[in-house]
Amino acid sequence: MVFNITSIKTSSNGAWQGDNPLDFAFPLLILQTTLILVVSRFLAFLLKPLRQPKVIAEIVGGIVLGPSAFGRNQDYLHRIFPTWSTPILESVASIGLLFFLFLVGLELDFNSIRRSGKRAFGIAFAGISLPFVCGVGVAFVLKNNIDGLDQVGYSQFLVFMGVALSITAFPVLARILAELKLLTTQVGETAMAAAAFNDLAAWILLALAVALAGDGDASGGEKKSPLVALWVLLSGVAFIIFMLTVIRPAMKWVARRCSPEHDVVDEAYICLTLAGVMVSGFITDLIGIHSIFGAFVFGLTIPKGGHFAERLIERIEDFVTGLLLPLYFASSGLKTNVATISGAQAWGLLVLVITTACAGKIFGTFAVAMMFKIPARESLTLGLLMNTKGLVELIVLNIGKEKKVLNDESFAILVLMALVTTFLTTPTVMAIYKPARRASTCTHRKLRDLSATTNSGSRDIFRILACIHGPGNVSSLISLVEATRSTKKQLKLFIMHLVELTERSSSIIMVQRARKNGFPFINRFRRGQWHDRVADTFQAYSQLGRVSVRPTTAISALSTMHEDICHVADDKGVTLIILPFHKRWAGDDDESIENVGHGWRAVNQRVLKHAPCSVGVLVDRGFGNGSPTPGPNATVAQRICILFFGGPDDREALELGGMMAEHPAVKLTVVRFVENDGLDSDGVMLRPSPTRCSEQNYSFSTAKMNREIEKEQDETALAEFRSKWDSMAEFIEKVTSNIVEGVLALGRSGDYELIVVGKGRFPSTMVAKLADRQAEHAELGPIGDILASSGQGVVSSVLVVQQHDMAHAEETPVSKIAHTHTDYEKFKAHESSVVGEISQAV
Repeated sequence: MVFNITSIKTSSNGAWQGDNPLDFAFPLLILQTTLILVVSRFLAFLLKPLRQPKVIAEIVGGIVLGPSAFGRNQDYLHRIFPTWSTPILESVASIGLLFFLFLVGLELDFNSIRRSGKRAFGIAFAGISLPFVCGVGVAFVLKNNIDGLDQVGYSQFLVFMGVALSITAFPVLARILAELKLLTTQVGETAMAAAAFNDLAAWILLALAVALAGDGDASGGEKKSPLVALWVLLSGVAFIIFMLTVIRPAMKWVARRCSPEHDVVDEAYICLTLAGVMVSGFITDLIGIHSIFGAFVFGLTIPKGGHFAERLIERIEDFVTGLLLPLYFASSGLKTNVATISGAQAWGLLVLVITTACAGKIFGTFAVAMMFKIPARESLTLGLLMNTKGLVELIVLNIGKEKKVLNDESFAILVLMALVTTFLTTPTVMAIYKPARRASTCTHRKLRDLSATTNSGSRDIFRILACIHGPGNVSSLISLVEATRSTKKQLKLFIMHLVELTERSSSIIMVQRARKNGFPFINRFRRGQWHDRVADTFQAYSQLGRVSVRPTTAISALSTMHEDICHVADDKGVTLIILPFHKRWAGDDDESIENVGHGWRAVNQRVLKHAPCSVGVLVDRGFGNGSPTPGPNATVAQRICILFFGGPDDREALELGGMMAEHPAVKLTVVRFVENDGLDSDGVMLRPSPTRCSEQNYSFSTAKMNREIEKEQDETALAEFRSKWDSMAEFIEKVTSNIVEGVLALGRSGDYELIVVGKGRFPSTMVAKLADRQAEHAELGPIGDILASSGQGVVSSVLVVQQHDMAHAEETPVSKIAHTHTDYEKFKAHESSVVGEISQAV
């Protein structure tokens, strides 16, 4: 069906009145957008195991929907993506592109680029110049072998090809580095700084390419004077100078006005800024440079790292990057017809372009990196990383096609080149470069081992890795760490801020700020500049003496966050990891709960499973709120209770209690639970039940352990504790027939600010009897779950301790199968023939 573009209407009257919505602009746009998002998201899901950036899925989605695949059906192509709808789709996508380039400009910090030094500048220069020269060489080959390119001016085509091959995609590279856990390594920092230089140079070259492309119609129209291109470039330079000398100070004033210190409603300023993006784009388009250049320069004028920049990102990035930007990438794919690459010569040209692009970028970067005495493997990795293409590449190609510098075949070749080079980055880097995991400098993995070494006369260091989600964890964390500060051991505290890696560009800003401040806390939740207050708090705490505080950050997807935590713990020789529980009680009300999400709960579960040392999960109900930075001379004692039932985890909790007993500001009580009918009660046996849900049922260790030896070790640990700390700690034996009520009574009493319990993976008799109890938080073990559950009236904070022991690493849900001695003896006689069963004769 042939349409007159001037007769296209926006919306239809509906199918009931005989209108086909697909013949109208807006309903068709809705269908196209939905189709693009569904297909690109599905492809992103398929490519996720390969750790590919989302842009790959969006471009491939456009190619699949376009003439290369589905578009081979002409009825589908003319109905869903008719020619008359292309300008409408691209106009909407260009709005998203305009604001995304504004965000990219907002990300680039000139100060951080300057701090990167000549190493990053040299790598960036080599990564641009050599590929640019190679691109110029390839341009001659393409121009002489692709039909239609002979009508394009040499200068325009050479510059476009040089830019296309020399670009490194800054946002895409940041995503790949984060996925590979290289974002905060030396290689990652160098690559990001070099990519920032590269991005800046790419925009200058792009402006030159656009100016030259406007020098006459590439299809043979009237040639303009060469002075026109000069005027375009001079006008562009004048625009940049005006923006940096006039608009930038004005935006600094706006940012100060919108800071938390000023009680100003900043809605008008934000709207004014968004309008400024559009006006800047219009001016550069008026000059003859693409409108996105104006949006990018305007982004550079916004002060980095302030409240105003956070508000801007918060307002626009989700809508732009989640909805509008995929339309732009997909529209690039829709214009890519792989069928135009036909014959051995065309495919040979594609191989030539890909090989030249990779060789120029990789070898140019490799050679300069070696000159800066970077190791060969890291130098090669930098070359592979700098070969990442993406957003700017597609912009160059789309502008080239729009200006008729590129025809369908050359456009398809270059889009596929960008796809292949970006796709290869992750797998090749993973194959070539694996950061060396240094052997731990400290072999201590349990508190018990640390105590034994200290008793032997050698002075040791107690290393703790404490993780936080946000400012709410800080007070309780410092109070807990301070309570463990012994006079016999030096305390070294590693603070790790856990930041979820999302598809938001603000993740990149977080990393840049972490490098700038040397502190990983970022204002993500509009609570003022709380990262400054947190920094001051930890700085004050480190000054108390014998405490070394080392802050760091982990920016990772939740599915792999535990790898960062465990790697740092292993690398730093940490003895105890402290994890914040995924729920935090915000007030006195037992139901006032802040839940950071099930994803963070899964992070804790994976750390508990894979940790190279002992782990404590802190369930915070306001522990330490009265004394955010306690010291050794504090007059208000912290009342802490250790619950002891028996087993390796409880012994580890008791060992931690011994450290706490040394602190003058801690009043420690140890409560040992004893059944009212004595220790020789009926045995309890637990059978493995792998079919049970591990989220709702407690899991216990599958290790075979001698119960008599375990009881002896429990008695020995208690005897040693009493001999050492009898004068500093209170010891109570609590006889009860109902363990649940007994534990809850302690938690509800308010006598203790913190209750420390073992997870109980190899449980005592009393704990084993709770195996069939419905679990709310199974990862905390039976006793920890009772105290952490909501609606029970518990007011004390809880620390659940798991001892590191590889013998206990494997756990499985269980069910009780016996409660009497007779049944137990029968089971023991049969036990040797039952493979994999757990016998807990406790």
